[in-house]
This record gives sequence, C-alpha cells and structure tokens, in this order.
Amino acid sequence: MKTPYKMAAVWISFFCATFAYAQPTIFKEADYKLGEKLIAESKCVACHVSKVGGNGSAIYKPQGRINNASLLRGMVEQCNTELNLGMFPEDVTSVAAVLNRDHYKFK
Repeated sequence: MKTPYKMAAVWISFFCATFAYAQPTIFKEADYKLGEKLIAESKCVACHVSKVGGNGSAIYKPQGRINNASLLRGMVEQCNTELNLGMFPEDVTSVAAVLNRDHYKFK
C-alpha cells in the first residue's frame, strides 16, 4: 500500500506533466505518435532543408506569418494539398500538434 506522501507525489507529477504539455484546443484529439510517424514518412524535414537550408528548422518562425495554432494547422494542410500527401484531416491535426509541441509552443 502506498503512503499518503507517495500518492501525493504521484498526483503532483501527473498534474505537472499535464500542464507542461498543454496544447491549444484545436489539438485536443491529436495523435502525437501518428504525427511523428507522418512527419518522417512524408519527408517534411528534407523538404524544409531544401527550402531554407541547414537542418530545416529555420522554416519554423513563431513570430512570422504563422502566429497561432489555427494558422499552423492551415499551413500543414497547405503542404498536404500542394504535395498531394493524402493526409486525412485528423492526420493534418496530428502533424500540426507535433510541430506545435516541438517548435511553436502556442497555448
């Protein structure tokens, strides 16, 4: 049986982890594992490297024209359409959620 102190520590850890990864409502149903997989399979990084050089991360400019979660999701949808990636809407949301978590940090 766990002591009250151990239980408190478990709950505090849970709530800290939950709030540390808070995402905008638009990404509430996102599947992060799927988003990561789709980013790799779609060769997003290679495309970004070809556009901006380096490791491709310069394409992520939170202070640029992508300044909220909805615009980020829209940009992923634009890539999906232009490159004919065949992602479903929930796939696009998952990719955008991963990008938000890793680069943009919109709340």
